[in-house]
Amino acid sequence: MSLLKTTESKILACIQNDVWSRFVTLPNQDRIWTLTLTNKAVRKPAEQAHKTPLVMVHGFGGGVGLWIRNLDALSRSRPVYAFDLLGFGRSSRPPFPSDAAKAEEQFVNSIEQWRQSVGLENMILLGHSLGGYLATSYAIQYPSRVSHLILVDPWGFPERPQVQNQSGQDQGQGQEVVKRQGPPRWVKAIAAVVSLFNPLAVIRAAGPWGPGLVNRFRPDFKRKFEDLFDDDTMTQYIYHCNAQSPSGEVGFRAMSESLGWAKRPMLQRVHLLPPSMPLTMLYGAQSWVDSSSGEKVVQIRDETQTRVMLINEASHHVYADQPHAFNRVVESICDSVD
Repeated sequence: MSLLKTTESKILACIQNDVWSRFVTLPNQDRIWTLTLTNKAVRKPAEQAHKTPLVMVHGFGGGVGLWIRNLDALSRSRPVYAFDLLGFGRSSRPPFPSDAAKAEEQFVNSIEQWRQSVGLENMILLGHSLGGYLATSYAIQYPSRVSHLILVDPWGFPERPQVQNQSGQDQGQGQEVVKRQGPPRWVKAIAAVVSLFNPLAVIRAAGPWGPGLVNRFRPDFKRKFEDLFDDDTMTQYIYHCNAQSPSGEVGFRAMSESLGWAKRPMLQRVHLLPPSMPLTMLYGAQSWVDSSSGEKVVQIRDETQTRVMLINEASHHVYADQPHAFNRVVESICDSVD
């Protein structure tokens, strides 16, 4: 944890605006690591204080440091809050239940208790990947607190595709199905073994070789931030976020099926969002996350309140791949709120 703190401090030193970093203690004594940013160039701080704050929720295995290319730009006109999800980053790492609904409830409850502890009445809620799934679940349960929901390449929306029969016909659907070549048997065997463990167990099992593994398997992380750091700062940050007790991972594993499907797909519940709640879904045009879920959400909800946008030349980490385009879109959404 001390190495994570040191690496994160190096990242946060890039922030130009005023930043307040602290632990927010929940009623059950769990602690949520929280950043609050305000624009120190604003002559009348009261003006910014009246704006609806933007709250940013990171994805699986991440932490507040990953927003480093966005925090300054987005805090120009309003307060911005970013926190480490329960079980991730520098936040507390409590046990999570193995039941999908209960694990999701624990995450969502911690977000609501965090909101109460910080004293926010309303927020523009932005979530990336797993954070997008949890932000949607939160907005369904506490709609009066969310002025606009922004989902960035959200995880867990589509239903897991049904297995086709041998003829390649989707029974009863009458649709033509393209039969894809399945993975080789050895890949399936390894996947079966890996599924018995938490997703990032291999990083912890590697011990001192862990940081090297992150560098090897995710060289893109170093590239995404190379204009800020010419060393391994970001991959070290990812490593230290995930080299500890796998608490949030256990919660995520409870909610997910193999290959990243949610046991409780959000497309089955998105109709529970109030029709009047504005929702914007941002996808990286080159992401592995299928943006067709966004089109389905538009069909399910009131079209006038739902927008789907693709950001070109961006993969899953849209905010880091195309930070200027991402910041511009999010700022414009925030301005539409107040």
